[in-house]
Amino acid sequence: MKLIVICGATATGKSDLAVECAKRLNGEIISCDAFLVYRGLNIGTAKPTKEEMQGIPHYMIDVAEPDEKFSVSDFESLALPVLKDILSRNKTPVLCGGTGFYMNALLYAQSFGNASACDSLRKKYEEILRDKGREYLHGLLKEVDPESAEILHKNDTVRVIRALEIYELTGRKKSEQRDERIPRYPFVSFAFDYPREELYARIERRVDRMIGAGLVEEVKMLLESGVPENAQCMQGIGYKEVVDSLKNGELQSTMSDVIKKNTRNYAKRQLTFFKKTENLHWLKPTDIQEAAEEIVKIYES
Repeated sequence: MKLIVICGATATGKSDLAVECAKRLNGEIISCDAFLVYRGLNIGTAKPTKEEMQGIPHYMIDVAEPDEKFSVSDFESLALPVLKDILSRNKTPVLCGGTGFYMNALLYAQSFGNASACDSLRKKYEEILRDKGREYLHGLLKEVDPESAEILHKNDTVRVIRALEIYELTGRKKSEQRDERIPRYPFVSFAFDYPREELYARIERRVDRMIGAGLVEEVKMLLESGVPENAQCMQGIGYKEVVDSLKNGELQSTMSDVIKKNTRNYAKRQLTFFKKTENLHWLKPTDIQEAAEEIVKIYES
């Protein structure tokens, strides 16, 4: 059975489209979003409500506490058994989200270079991670292999450590070695192709809705519950800007403008990433029902 992938930029209607596809194809949805995994982060992540889920099972939402670190590897270890379970029940898995590294962790089994594993080196870098943090670890990779550092997110600490391990073992960059991406299952991918100005307008409206729905109050509640301002979950767009605004006493209008600007920049990065997705079909911005019908036709052809 093929997987369906609903990807693309933020604020393009991925969640609603995934629900429609799941309804038509006896599907269940796996969220591939780095911040939907956190409990308590609802408004700033546009987390779908029970009503919006329309009875379709959704997985990989609310699986981590807001003060926890959560990596691509953590996502893979939790989500892959879910994917296999959906398939075992003859349901259609619908992967939906805007975090490309999470999406690829399910779509592909990756082998990084040909260097064998070295427990002592791995332990060394794990200690560095524990003592100095993921940004410092990622900085070490930038120094010796900037190409791999550009590809690997700082939160993907397992693969960052593996890249450092390969360099130390072989004296060669991981980016110079042949990596294989082996598809786990056949899949077909879809994304809405909004004109840039229309996409930006959608982003602005979404940010306005989030602020109106109580984003600032949500962040205050998280901080008051003991979540540190430097927690991984607080680095998400919307959350970090609110934290900065609360600390610096900025006007809400200024905070809103910064969130919109950062979200636009993030959307551009998402589009660059997902343009490389295999079997990708760009959908014209249209009614969700029509788009779902088109996806079903392509999926069943």
